[in-house]
Amino acid sequence: MIYLSYRRVGYLLLLSLMLFSFLGCSKKYKKGTPATMRDYWVRGKHYYPSYIKLGQTMRGVSSWYGPKFHGRRTSNGERYNMYGRTAAHKTWPMNTMVKVTNLRNGKSTIVRINDRGPFVRGRIIDCSYMAGKEIGLDRTGIARVKLKVLGFNGKIYTPDTTKKLPKSEQRVMLTNFGIQVGAFRRLAGAKIYKIRYASLDGRHRPIIKHMYDDEGIPLYRVWLMGFVSEDEAWDFIRRHRLREAIIVRE
Repeated sequence: MIYLSYRRVGYLLLLSLMLFSFLGCSKKYKKGTPATMRDYWVRGKHYYPSYIKLGQTMRGVSSWYGPKFHGRRTSNGERYNMYGRTAAHKTWPMNTMVKVTNLRNGKSTIVRINDRGPFVRGRIIDCSYMAGKEIGLDRTGIARVKLKVLGFNGKIYTPDTTKKLPKSEQRVMLTNFGIQVGAFRRLAGAKIYKIRYASLDGRHRPIIKHMYDDEGIPLYRVWLMGFVSEDEAWDFIRRHRLREAIIVRE
């Protein structure tokens, strides 16, 4: 009985330490930060929702989702309607109005972001069935597209209305974007990468972020910080052929 008691106490102490470590390293957010703008994990990858500016663009592959998800809850709590003009994006704010142009046939549609995804490598947006059909995705399944930010909070801003908006609404953007170039279990490995990337480009500073994975195991992530936009970070990744790099935001 004594052996079992000690064993049980030891187990409880271990759980307490793990919980303390997790809570001690949890990220703090400013009061009023929407839940949909907090970083999150999906399939072992860390995503950082980011604020953006009017006119900002992004290029990549679009897909669409339909009947299987019709009526299910989206990330902002709405019911997904495959006949509406909505879309899923991994990092852009909810209710952002986006023009999606199929680069192959020139067709375009306007969607409102109300969900997170698509969590498939290389894809940047998941259009609703209706929006996807308007640009030809119902025939091809996927297509290379260009995204352009037209407005926020479900509203499209024209050049005339934009001039009348406060600067805070014209430029809803965080500038401190970065690139994760490595993740290590040992601090020594992270320090080697930090030195390596310090000499790669003098304009961007490498830092080491001490975090924990889903199982509470320490991770040392090497981030290259100082990019003014998500597009600039992507250009850097392509220019230096950093195939395993991902976009982050501090």
